[in-house]
Amino acid sequence: MNYTAGDWVEVRSKAEILETLDPKGRLEELPFMPQMFQYCGQRFRVYKRAHKTCDTVNGTGGRRLPNAVHLELRCDGEAYGGCQAGCLIFWKEAWLKPLCETVNDAHRPFKSEPPINKRSINQACCSEDDVWSETRVNNTESTEGPRFVCQATQLPYFTKLLPWWDIRQYLEDYASGNVTLGRMMCGFVYAIYQMVIKSGIGLGHPLRWLYDGFQSLWRGIPYPRKRGTIPVGQPTPTGTLDLRPGELVRIKSYKEILSTLNAENKNRGLYFDAEHVPYCGGVYPVKTRVRKFVDEKTGKLVTLKNDSIILEGVVCQARYSNCRMFCPRGIYPWWREIWLERASESPQGSQK
Repeated sequence: MNYTAGDWVEVRSKAEILETLDPKGRLEELPFMPQMFQYCGQRFRVYKRAHKTCDTVNGTGGRRLPNAVHLELRCDGEAYGGCQAGCLIFWKEAWLKPLCETVNDAHRPFKSEPPINKRSINQACCSEDDVWSETRVNNTESTEGPRFVCQATQLPYFTKLLPWWDIRQYLEDYASGNVTLGRMMCGFVYAIYQMVIKSGIGLGHPLRWLYDGFQSLWRGIPYPRKRGTIPVGQPTPTGTLDLRPGELVRIKSYKEILSTLNAENKNRGLYFDAEHVPYCGGVYPVKTRVRKFVDEKTGKLVTLKNDSIILEGVVCQARYSNCRMFCPRGIYPWWREIWLERASESPQGSQK
């Protein structure tokens, strides 16, 4: 259907969706997860077209997938040991119906369309019990706990490698409404700067200085790949605010946060990425404390030694991501409490 960002869709009925799935509860290797059943028959807005994504399993860079979107819905982790990562869910277009309604009129009937040919998608049908049973891999060593199977762990199997130089992805980024032209131009300028800086011709420092100087003229984002000041091997500082969901916090300045990082940009093992930088100085509500998550590489549920914080509305925008720029996956960055401080003013967006 080639949905674009902002389109309204209706999730098909449970029976219709089950008939598109193979015996493992998958369509073209993409798992339909149990918590998705609760949305059947409901209407939602397309967040972004999921024509590409990033590989958090093997780190191969950008990945291509066909006929999928992200709705404004995230995984609640209920079927996966209470995982708190809050990943955006992938939806195959075969699981959705298009609507002819506008954003301001959510009650007009959906467009007439021919019924999907269920048998042409998959010969074998699937039950709801099958979908639940496929969330775990049988583990003979019970002391290690269960190994989970979800969309994040299976990502390499329902996607294909997408070279960063394939210009078609950027055309689709714009045509789908995923990325504005202005954001795209800013991304390309940064990418060119980064390539020159890493070329080894000795212009890194002056180019970073020019980048910061130009950005400061219009209160833009400084060069986002600076290094922490603490030598690797030395302890990094801690801070405890005992934050709770709903509390307002201000993210400290980029300079303040750099002083808490080692030369690998880590604080007690948690990496501070360039994608964190656009949010520095902003005020946001706390969404949750992260204590456990499913490791995409192993499928195991991991309990953190030190809690991290997820902030409401703060997601990876893939502005500066190597080989996967403008990825629409919207992963939540995690924050140490030492990077935050309590605030009382109204929340605000990231820098532009």
